[in-house]
Amino acid sequence: MSSKDQKRAALYQKFQRLRAVTNSSAMNKASIIVDASKYIQELKEKVEYLNQDIGTSESRLPAQVMVKTLEKGFLINVFSDTNCPGLLVSILEAFEELGLDVLDARVSCSDTFQLEAVGEDNHGHADSIDAQVVKQAVLQAIKNWSEQD
Repeated sequence: MSSKDQKRAALYQKFQRLRAVTNSSAMNKASIIVDASKYIQELKEKVEYLNQDIGTSESRLPAQVMVKTLEKGFLINVFSDTNCPGLLVSILEAFEELGLDVLDARVSCSDTFQLEAVGEDNHGHADSIDAQVVKQAVLQAIKNWSEQD
């Protein structure tokens, strides 16, 4: 097979892959390219929509939450760019509802809100509480606090 035939075969394979990826039913190259450009435009619109959705959901909650599982308990970090009067109480109530004892905590409520706490299950069912449950409880407490504010 000559190099010209190899290039032609490689190009044909690439068009077939492009056709498959874009779900095009077109048979000629120009139509495949048109379908691909429409597909790319649709993807751009989806990305834009998802970015708007992420921005909206982030702006709904005033704080960021991270929870890490420790050997016995959890490390909980909550951060907000603004001071959030009353938020600490809401979060501590969520800990209490989960049955978490706060073993160690650092809190700053001056210009920003920062909480770093180590919580341990005081009911003895540590296997039923995982980091995701703790994070959801803290996020719910933040949501409840923001709705009251």
